[in-house]
Amino acid sequence: MESKTLFENIWDRHVIAEREGGQSLVYIDRHLCHDGSFNAFGQLREHGRDVRRPSQTFATPDHYTPTRSADLRDVPDARAHEISTAIDKNCAEFGVTLFPWGDDRQGIAHVVGPEQGITVPGITLCCGDSHTSTHGALGCISFGIGASEVAHVMATQAIWQRRPKTMRITVDGKLGFGVSGKDVIIAIIRQISAAGGTGHAIEYAGSAIRGLSMEGRLTLCNMTIEAGSRIGMVAPDDVTLDYVEGRPYAPKGAAWEKAVSFWRSLPTDEEAVFDTEHAVDGDAIAPMVTWGNSPQWAAPVTDTIPDPASEFDVEKRSEMESTLDYMDLKPGTPISEIRVDKVFIGSCTNARIEDLRSAAAVAKGRRAVVSTLISPGSGLVKKQAEAEGLDKIFTDAGMEWRLPGCSMCVGMNGDLLEPGERSASTSNRNFRGRQGQGSRTHLVSPSMAAAAAISGTFTDVRKLMED
Repeated sequence: MESKTLFENIWDRHVIAEREGGQSLVYIDRHLCHDGSFNAFGQLREHGRDVRRPSQTFATPDHYTPTRSADLRDVPDARAHEISTAIDKNCAEFGVTLFPWGDDRQGIAHVVGPEQGITVPGITLCCGDSHTSTHGALGCISFGIGASEVAHVMATQAIWQRRPKTMRITVDGKLGFGVSGKDVIIAIIRQISAAGGTGHAIEYAGSAIRGLSMEGRLTLCNMTIEAGSRIGMVAPDDVTLDYVEGRPYAPKGAAWEKAVSFWRSLPTDEEAVFDTEHAVDGDAIAPMVTWGNSPQWAAPVTDTIPDPASEFDVEKRSEMESTLDYMDLKPGTPISEIRVDKVFIGSCTNARIEDLRSAAAVAKGRRAVVSTLISPGSGLVKKQAEAEGLDKIFTDAGMEWRLPGCSMCVGMNGDLLEPGERSASTSNRNFRGRQGQGSRTHLVSPSMAAAAAISGTFTDVRKLMED
């Protein structure tokens, strides 16, 4: 029997047909929609099509929803309001399960899917959002698709895709205190570059990966797209099964036992061969801070801003110079001396309960010196955080506790930086203008974001927690 990777074990089970040029018609088990999917519903309506499997399609508003108020009348502009309210009508018309605004289950799609047990090992899952790679943390194939593809998946429950190559990134060792899944993925992207995974499905492996909680793995896979790959995966194990069991849409009873037996067969065979392999030293990873307009431009918080003059590649040197000019940073500046104007804790990368706990551990008994916005990933995360008293820790620290949504990550809902403002953000993208025109975004973990809020600079959370 041919040895296969985790990706191949799942992909091959879902191929309906193949055609010349390397494209496969792939069956899609689960489909997630959000308020930004409104165009796809319009296309179905225009062509007289139905949703092929409405029971396997799930929707929740996240991108455009306000986080300051539960009143949709507070959506910042008329177009956003139209989009935010259309999802209710669309889901009712086409029979799609909706976790609506105001429901505890509403939240960011990539938080809601795993949280509800919609995402399970061995499936294929799509969503009209590039960070759909998040769900691969549970041992499935998940990827983002475009607006026209969303309509196609709705109507056919399948999609044509080019079969990617395979890559394994092995992170061995033990992560140190203050080092999270966010630091791991930033360190990986720094090593392989923002284009390093292009054309590949990435499997993350090694002792440091196995040591991550499921929420840490979700963060890791979330930013796979920032490494150039649409698909990031971690093999299902006991951590996965413990996370999935008992969730609303997960298998129950005899179906659970059957599913577990299947899921345990999925991990990469010992003799399987990957097209590309990378190794990362987990012991050497420190709390990371991005300093440029791509996650690859990053360094440990203990480092300094690099000097473009030391870069031999002319194109890369020019990009570094342009980046530093935009970010208003000077070579040789200690990262710990960079001052921030605002802090954002949230997004599909870092808005789960463990993320909030780690930020609260830093904020407890301290006071923020810069404006700090915290938006939980779902109503259920918000409810749990409040039951644990995390919201009070944040508000006592002078931080703002918001409602669930994408918030400042995407800048489509009124949560923005002012031109020239610098943020410490737990989100996933730091390109120019991502958080508002002229904004300067530095990506960090939740604990590092909280440390920046307390000190006003990029402070090593390890040192802060020791003091």
